[in-house]
Amino acid sequence: MKKILFVTILFSFLIGFSQEKSEKKDVKVGLVLSGGGAKGFAHVAVLKVLEETGVRVDYIGGTSMGAIVGALYASGYTASQLDSILKSVNFDKILRDELPRKSKPFYEKESGEKYALTLPVKSKRVGIPTAISEGQNVLNLLTQLLQHVDHINDFSKLPIPFVCIATNLETGTQVVLDKGFLPEAVKASGSFPTLLAPVEIDGILLTDGGVVNNFPVNEVLDMGADVIIGVDIQSGLEAKKDLNSAVKILNQIVGFQMYKTLEYKHEKVDLLIKPDMKDFNVISFDKLNEIMAEGDRASREKTDELIKIAQKQVHKPAKKIKTNQIKKLHIKDIEIEGNKNYTRAYILGKLNLKKRDTISYSDLIEGINNLSATGNFENIQYKLVNDEKGSIVKFKMKENKVSNYLQFGVHFDDLYKTGILLNITSKHLFNKNDVISTDLVLGDNIRYNINYFIDNGFYTSFGFRSRYNSFNSNVKFDEANVNKINLVYEDLTNQAYVQTVFSRKFAIGAGIEHKKLKAFTETITSLENNGVPSNQSRLFFDKSNYFNLISYLKLDTYDKKYFQKKGFYLDADFRWFLTSSDYNGNFSPFSQLKGQIGFAQTFFNKLTLHFKSDAGVTFGKNENRALDYNVGGYGENFINNLIPLSGYNLASLNENAFLKSALTARCEFLPKNYVSFTANYARVEKDLFNEGKIFENTKSGYMFGYGLDTFLGPIEINYAWSPDHNDRFWYFNVGYWF
Repeated sequence: MKKILFVTILFSFLIGFSQEKSEKKDVKVGLVLSGGGAKGFAHVAVLKVLEETGVRVDYIGGTSMGAIVGALYASGYTASQLDSILKSVNFDKILRDELPRKSKPFYEKESGEKYALTLPVKSKRVGIPTAISEGQNVLNLLTQLLQHVDHINDFSKLPIPFVCIATNLETGTQVVLDKGFLPEAVKASGSFPTLLAPVEIDGILLTDGGVVNNFPVNEVLDMGADVIIGVDIQSGLEAKKDLNSAVKILNQIVGFQMYKTLEYKHEKVDLLIKPDMKDFNVISFDKLNEIMAEGDRASREKTDELIKIAQKQVHKPAKKIKTNQIKKLHIKDIEIEGNKNYTRAYILGKLNLKKRDTISYSDLIEGINNLSATGNFENIQYKLVNDEKGSIVKFKMKENKVSNYLQFGVHFDDLYKTGILLNITSKHLFNKNDVISTDLVLGDNIRYNINYFIDNGFYTSFGFRSRYNSFNSNVKFDEANVNKINLVYEDLTNQAYVQTVFSRKFAIGAGIEHKKLKAFTETITSLENNGVPSNQSRLFFDKSNYFNLISYLKLDTYDKKYFQKKGFYLDADFRWFLTSSDYNGNFSPFSQLKGQIGFAQTFFNKLTLHFKSDAGVTFGKNENRALDYNVGGYGENFINNLIPLSGYNLASLNENAFLKSALTARCEFLPKNYVSFTANYARVEKDLFNEGKIFENTKSGYMFGYGLDTFLGPIEINYAWSPDHNDRFWYFNVGYWF
């Protein structure tokens, strides 16, 4: 009987103990991550220590960089994975929206890379850009990293419930973002003023949440947290002596409101981790390791407290979900929303996407870069809806509200002398997808250039060009015992053409052309024109109108317009001169095929070898020197058949065919500072093959120079010579060529 009683008592005790343990309340931990730009790298180090000590994070609230790190962690990434992600990102390129040049449309590569300053025109007033970057690269990166949860629109349904803070830019009030498209919400929270452009969500213009609430402790308490762990990476207001940059001053202004309530918020935190960030600022992206080391140090000081919190949690951390990213996708369908001034064909042409294509995820990002590089969209969102038959790619576009721009450039070189460039560009002015650009060059040689282009993506595009170009220069002349003459050269060219993209890489086009060419000198006045003694003060070499057919093939993958480090270039041009007003009385139809190929490759990240080869031939009979290939001189803005050849005077070699090759070795000995050596060789002959003697009568020239890559464009000084003669040349130029 006593044994039965003892067993009964023991059994009752064990049951009670078990019930007490099972009924023990599970402590919910909320994590608050403050904003601070690059200082937010410390959050990842703190998360590592939380995982080591066994703390289960149940809710996350963040602002700015705290929102970015918090969203990634809430989506299922481990702290170690976040560490690897941060160390693989080039934050400088991401924040500046730097896109590879190959993403730019052919039109932009030809016509757009010559302006030192671009200003938007809004409501007939010239403005300034809202920020350094629109943040498309940031959105692309976040969308790629968060693709495994892109079906979740309610942030409380994430593996860890999440909330972030943004600021209503119109009213200055707080906006709590807990629903919607997660990458867009996080980008809005982190849109630091002047660095990243504001984000519009549901009609509200949002900017960095740190302006109103950089430490969202109340919002995390409202989510249901029992214990709050706060990570504050703010470093306080700066002293007067340290306010020595625009970033620090802006931070100081933002901080006035922020620090008023910070002490009150700290009091609501159960455990505060505060790394010492006095040596860092919001753009210290180059100090990732140092910032994470400080975050690790500060959190390890709280190890004991963190362990105690973990011990109060009954349930262990949930198993992390898979964050594997899609490597390839088969496109079942493409949906586009938000396009008004740009057609579906235009958008798909830039995206390089078609139904039933199988592409890599990197191809998708490249296509988005291509579309973003047009400058026609503020925001490009995308989602993938997957099933066993493939992926539906859903795009949500937000077109750029600015469609008019005022642009400026400056240039000086030895041929065109001083030039100031004024440009007005308007988009979708007459038709969808169109752009019209008007250049006016004021200076020693007045010029203009008008381009109108309707870009229809995969389908045939249409364009019109009108260009007036003029210069005068002393050139070699071998008639009437005159060594040199002052040549005045004027060209007015009008073209109408069609263009399409082949194999998604090559631009091919064809069209018609009117060319009015005028070349004359006042150095010689006593010769005869058309057999009749001339009383004119000018001797005209040509004064004719030409009507031609044109076609071309182009490919340009250079990484830069100038000082290229890698890439390939191809430009083949065929022109058929059909008829002429024939000023010299000797015209008969003929055609010319001219082309250039180029290849650049860099070794050891410093030394670049750049090879270029040009060739041109004439089919039929041409007796007009102004239309022959005139080789010699230095520059990148030559027109018609004027071909540069370092070590020779402008147009000093002349014939109806030529072949030229140049190899440049260029070393970037300091950032954006280059020294170079060029060797170029040319044959300018009627018969390039010369019965197999293809190197006979080859002309050679050499050039040594220094170049500086600036916001105005290249600044270069070069010294050139040739062993074929005693002439020596100094070439000097400033700014983009136009």
